[in-house]
Parts: sequence; C-alpha cells; structure tokens
Amino acid sequence: MAVTSKDLRNNARISPSRPLTIVPRVGVNSVMYLITGLLALLAIYAVMGNVVGWGRERLDDLRYGATRTFHAQAVVGHDDNPATPSHFVAMNLNRQVVVIYMPGGDSTKTRVITGPYLFGAGEDKTPVLLDFADLNNDGALDMLVKVKNEAIVYLNRNGQFEPISAEDRALLMEMRR
Repeated sequence: MAVTSKDLRNNARISPSRPLTIVPRVGVNSVMYLITGLLALLAIYAVMGNVVGWGRERLDDLRYGATRTFHAQAVVGHDDNPATPSHFVAMNLNRQVVVIYMPGGDSTKTRVITGPYLFGAGEDKTPVLLDFADLNNDGALDMLVKVKNEAIVYLNRNGQFEPISAEDRALLMEMRR
C-alpha cells in the first residue's frame, strides 16, 4: 500500500504534544506485587510489636528491678508521724502480690500483707504499685494496691490494713454516687 499526500495530512492533524493515554492492564503480576507488599507490612508490624514489648519490659526492669519492687512512704497512723513515716514495699514475688510495711519506719514491727496470685503469660514481670487515699472518710489513709488496670483496696482499721469486704464495697460505691 502506498502512502499518499492525503494520509500525510491526516497524520499531521494529530497533535504530538498530547500523548496517548494508555491504561495499564491489571494482571496477575500486579496482584502479586500488592499481596507481597501487604505481607511485608504485616511482617513489619509483627516485628515492631515485639520490639516495643521488649523495650517496655526493659524499661520496667530499670524502674522497678527484676522482682518488680515499688517503695512508698506515708503517714497512715500506725506508730508513725511526719518525721518518721511508715515505709511500704510492694512487689510481685513469683506471681503473688506482696506488701511489706514497717510502721513508723521501725523494722522490728514489720508486717506482711499477701495479695492475690497473678495468672497469665508474663505476669511474673507485672509491676505492683501503691497509692494512699481516705476512701471511707474516716480520717485514716487507706491503701490501694494497683496491678495493671485494677486496684485492690485495703481499709485502714484498728491499726492494720484489712481487705475490703462486700459490705464495705457497697458503702464505698454509695459514697461515690
């Protein structure tokens, strides 16, 4: 077939500055690249989760030690005063919550409060924290033992800390309303 002048004029009308739009075909290779990218993101997420967990455990080691001990001092009314407050040591001892306290800082009067056992993977490394507040408005500071997102309440009665009873819990709930 011969090229005529008419064919040359028709080709000249097509603007060379406007490229033709080519729509890529979506084939098996494109889908495989997408799946590979998603799997790579999932692997990065899993690795970073482990790295963050490891870092959090190292930070707790630095803060609380390997046995997860926490120290506090407070004037709770057990042979103590502002000059010689009672000393408290809360710890996670082989997955059991243990609080050791010395009224007035006197080690000869040391008392031990044993709390619940902690169940689950990695609970031997969970820190146990203490806080003091007058929960029942009797003028004496009560002890809150905090483990993860829970608080165990010990009421300050008769010169010692007693676990909260069901009746006390109901009264505290009423007072908070």
